[in-house]
Amino acid sequence: MKDMAGPTIYLSEYAPPAYLVDEVHLTFRLDPNATRVLSRIRFRPNPEATDTTFFLHGEQLTLISAAIDGQPVSPEVSDEGLTCAVPDAPFTWEAEVEIAPARNFALEGLYMSNGMYCTQCEAEGFRKITYYPDRPDVMATFTVRIEGDEKVKLSNGNPGASGEGFAEWHDPWPKPAYLFALVAGDLVNHPDRFTTKSGKDVELNIWVRPGDEGKCAFGMEALKKSMTWDEDVYGREYDLDIFNIVAVDDFNMGAMENKGLNIFNSSCVLASPETSTDGNFERIEAIIAHEYFHNWTGNRITCRDWFQLCLKEGLTVYRDSQFTADMRSEPVKRISDVITLRARQFREDNGPLAHNVRPESFQEINNFYTATVYEKGAEVIGMLKELVGDEAYDKALDLYFTRHDGQACTIEDWLTVFEETTGRDLSQFKRWYSQAGTPRLKVREAWEDGTYTLHFSQMTPPTPGQPDKLPQVLPIAVGLLGPNGDEVQETTLLEMTEAEQSFAFPGLAAKPVPSILRGFSAPVILERETTNAERAFLLAHDTDPFNKWEAGRMLAKDGLLRMITDGAAPDAAYLGALQATLSDDSLDPAFRALVLALPSEEDLAQTLFDAGVTPDPDAIHAARERLLEAMAEELEPLLTRLYHDHQVPGAYSPDAGPSAARALANGALALLSRRDGGALAAQQYAAADNMTQQLAALTCLLIAGKGANEVKAFYDQWQADRLVIDKWFALQIAYAAPGEAAGVTGMLTQHPDFTMKNPNRFRATLGALAGNPAGFHAKDGAGYRLLADWLLQLDPLNPQTTARMCSAFETWKRYDADRQDLIRAELERIAAKPGLSRDTSEMVGRILAA
Repeated sequence: MKDMAGPTIYLSEYAPPAYLVDEVHLTFRLDPNATRVLSRIRFRPNPEATDTTFFLHGEQLTLISAAIDGQPVSPEVSDEGLTCAVPDAPFTWEAEVEIAPARNFALEGLYMSNGMYCTQCEAEGFRKITYYPDRPDVMATFTVRIEGDEKVKLSNGNPGASGEGFAEWHDPWPKPAYLFALVAGDLVNHPDRFTTKSGKDVELNIWVRPGDEGKCAFGMEALKKSMTWDEDVYGREYDLDIFNIVAVDDFNMGAMENKGLNIFNSSCVLASPETSTDGNFERIEAIIAHEYFHNWTGNRITCRDWFQLCLKEGLTVYRDSQFTADMRSEPVKRISDVITLRARQFREDNGPLAHNVRPESFQEINNFYTATVYEKGAEVIGMLKELVGDEAYDKALDLYFTRHDGQACTIEDWLTVFEETTGRDLSQFKRWYSQAGTPRLKVREAWEDGTYTLHFSQMTPPTPGQPDKLPQVLPIAVGLLGPNGDEVQETTLLEMTEAEQSFAFPGLAAKPVPSILRGFSAPVILERETTNAERAFLLAHDTDPFNKWEAGRMLAKDGLLRMITDGAAPDAAYLGALQATLSDDSLDPAFRALVLALPSEEDLAQTLFDAGVTPDPDAIHAARERLLEAMAEELEPLLTRLYHDHQVPGAYSPDAGPSAARALANGALALLSRRDGGALAAQQYAAADNMTQQLAALTCLLIAGKGANEVKAFYDQWQADRLVIDKWFALQIAYAAPGEAAGVTGMLTQHPDFTMKNPNRFRATLGALAGNPAGFHAKDGAGYRLLADWLLQLDPLNPQTTARMCSAFETWKRYDADRQDLIRAELERIAAKPGLSRDTSEMVGRILAA
C-alpha cells in the first residue's frame, strides 16, 4: 500500500532518466503465491541526464538476488525501490524477485482473476513485477519467457519458441514498461485473420474463459473494422504478426492497449444478443477501436511523462469518436459525446477536482485518468482540427507519425507539427492544455440596416490554484436562419481570441435567428438571452442536428427549472414542439430518441447551482417525474404509434438502423408504462428474445412500480452470467424510489453474488447508488454513510477503484447546509482512517478543500 504521505510530483521538475534501457529479458516462473521474476536488463548512461543516481522503482517485491555484469551486488532497498553503485558505461543488470499474484487484490501489477494470471501496468504497475525505471520515457525492446503449467501463455509482440511448460515472446518495438502485459491460464480463443493494405497477414485472437466463446464474434468484427478504418483514414497499418485480446473479469479499467496484447475488462469485449444491449454493443465497438488505435497514438508514440497523458488519451478518444461516427450516426454520436462531456467533465471543471487537461502536479497519477484528460482532451483535438481544416490536420498527423515514431513526446511536440505545417502560432491555443475550467461564452446581438452583429465575451471562472484566466481561442460555428426557416447564412467558423469580440453579417433582408455553436464547436457554456419561441423555431427549422437537439433540450430545461423553482405547470409549448419533432418521420429514430429524453437530475442540479440557486434533489426528482407524466398523457397516441412502427422484425442485429429503431420504441414504452401500469412492458418482457428488449421492458416495469416477479425471474434466468447480473444489481438501485435507494443498495450488498473484490460488481452496486441523485442525497444521509462504509472497506484492497468512487462526493458544496454537514462528516471519516491509501487520501483531500 502506498503511504498517504507521498510526495507531490510537479511537471516543472521533470528531469531526463539517469539511465536508458536498450533491451529487457524477463523470465516468469509462475506460482500463485510465489512467482519468481528473473530480469536481465541492458542499461547505458543517459548523456542528457542531470542526476546520475541509479534508481529502480520497486514495490511489494522480495529481492532474492542482484548482479551487475555477472557480479553479485547488494543494493540499498526501500519501499519505493532500490539504488546501487553502477559503472559509468553500458552494463547488464540482473535480478530475481518474488511476488504473490494471488494476494494482489489491487489489480495492479501481476495478479490473478478466477485462476488466470494477468497484468495491469498503466500507470505504475510494472514496479510491482520487478525492479525497473518505471517511467514512460524509458523505452526498450522486451523478450519474455513464461514458465508454468497453464495452457495458454501470452505476452507482448510476436510468439517465439514454445514447448512443454514454457512459451517465449519478443516485442521488436521499443516500449515503456506500462505497456508490458502477461496473461496465462486455461483459455480458449476465437481466431481470425486480417491482411493489411501492404499485404501483411496478421493472426487475430480473442482469448476468453471456456464457455464465453460464443460472445466473441462481434468484438472480432469490431477489431477488423478498426484496423481497416485506421488504414483508410489515418494511413496506419498494424505492425506485428499477431494481435491478441484477452477478456478478464477483474479489471479496474475498461481495457488496456498493451502492445499486441490488449487486456479487456470482460464487460468491454464479450457480447451476444441474449446478454448484451444495443448500448453494450456500441460501447464494445468503440472501446475495441480505442485500444487498437492506441497502437500508434500511445504505443509507437507515447508520453514523455504522465503529465502528458492527454497526448495519447485525448487524441485516441477523438479518433474513436470519429470511428463511431463513421460506423453509426455522426450527429447522434456528437450529441451523445456532448451529453457525456457535460455530465462528467463539466461537473469536474466546476468542482474541487478541476484540473488542466495537462495537469501541473499530482500525488497519485491514477487519480488523473479523468474526463478532463480523456473527453476534454478529445474536444481540444477536435477544435484544433476545426481551426486548421481537414487537409492541414491530415498533413500535420502524417508529420507527427513520421517525426516521432518510437519516441516519448510532449504536448509541445504535438503542437509544433501543426505550427510547422500550417504556419499558425498556437501559443494561445495551448492555453486549453494549461487552464482548467469551462469557459462561459456570453452573446449579445444587434440588428441595424441589414447588418446582423454578434457580440461575444468569454470568461472562465476561478478553479483550484488558478484564480485568474486568460482568453482562449474559441472556434464558434454559426449559421443564420431567416424568419421563414430558410438558412440565410451557412455554417461559418468564427475564431474568437479576445475577451470580447464582435462579428458582423451584412446584406441580410430581415433579422435572422442565430444558430450558435453548431456541432458544439467548443466545450463552453453558452449564455444568451433567448425565448422559448425561438427555441421552438430552432427545434423545427435548424439544419444543424446538434443545435436542433439543443433547442429541444433547452426548452425542456427551461420548463423544468420553472417547475422546480416556481411550481409551474408543465410547459404546453414544449409538449407541442416535442410532438411535432417526434412526428417527423424524416428524422433519424436515434435522434428522436435523444430528443425524447429529458435533461438529467444532475444536469438540472448544476444549472440551478450555476444560477445561484441551492438545488433540492427531491424537488428536482419530483419535477422531472411530473413532466414525464405530462408527456405520457399528452403524447400517448403518438407514443403508441412510435412504439408499434419501430418494432424490428427478424433476427437481432446490433447495427445502427435496428438499434435506432429500438431506442425510439423503448423510449416511447417508458412513457407508455406510466399510462398502462406496465401492461405493454410486461408483454415485451415475455416475448423478448434479446437483452435490449428484455432489459428495457424490465426497466419500464420498475418505472411503473411493478416488476417484482420479473426481477426474480431475470435473476433466475441469468444468475450464471456475471455480466448480466451486474445489470440486475444496477437496475434495481437506479430505479429505486429516492427514500428506498440506500436500503435497496444495502440489501443487495448482502446478496451472495455481491463482492467488493470485483470492480464491475462494486460499481454496478455502489456506483448505481451514486447515480441515483435523489436517492444518494436523501436527507437522512443514509446514502452517504453506506457509500463511505464500503469505500473504507475497499481501500485496503483496491485503492484505484476506491479513489475513483470518491468522486461521488465532489459536488457536495452545491447542496444545502444539512447535506453539506452530512457529506463533510463522511469525507472526514474516510480521511481520518489510519493507513488510507495515497490514491484515496489525495482525492478526499482535494474534495474537502472545496
